[in-house]
Amino acid sequence: MPPRRRTSASRPRSRKATTPTVATIGYELATVPSLIGALRKGRVAVLVDVRAVASSRRPGFSKSALAASLEAAGIQYVHLRGLGTPAEGRAAARSGRYADLRRIFSAHLKTLAARDDLMNLTELVQSGRRTCLLCLEASPEHCHRSMVASALSDLIAIKVNHLSAIPPA
Repeated sequence: MPPRRRTSASRPRSRKATTPTVATIGYELATVPSLIGALRKGRVAVLVDVRAVASSRRPGFSKSALAASLEAAGIQYVHLRGLGTPAEGRAAARSGRYADLRRIFSAHLKTLAARDDLMNLTELVQSGRRTCLLCLEASPEHCHRSMVASALSDLIAIKVNHLSAIPPA
């Protein structure tokens, strides 16, 4: 008896693995509605707050208020404090010393808390839910969230997309 030939219907389908996209966003010049609008436009399912201190002088951006607004919009909120910038790094960023920020945060990424939360972030991204990293700084090149995304890309293949929440003038 000749071997059975597979028809296209009986062939196993190969799934083409897609590289997940991780977004980043800063809320420095944003409003809560403009942030949520940008997240929706970017099809974000989970917002990961990478601030060491999840409080803000900007109305609506402290942890509890932001989590509630996001939940109402159908977006999950996760705070990974271990991926936040240490106090001296935040001071460097506020004074425009971005090279110092990068040096300080690079050292921080070697700590147990940062490594643990980087693994938590890795698992979250690998779950398949579109993830976005949040911090204050509007400009990704002047914010540690770009360094978090880079550290993540050293562990798993990702694409990075920097979103903007700046409302139209």
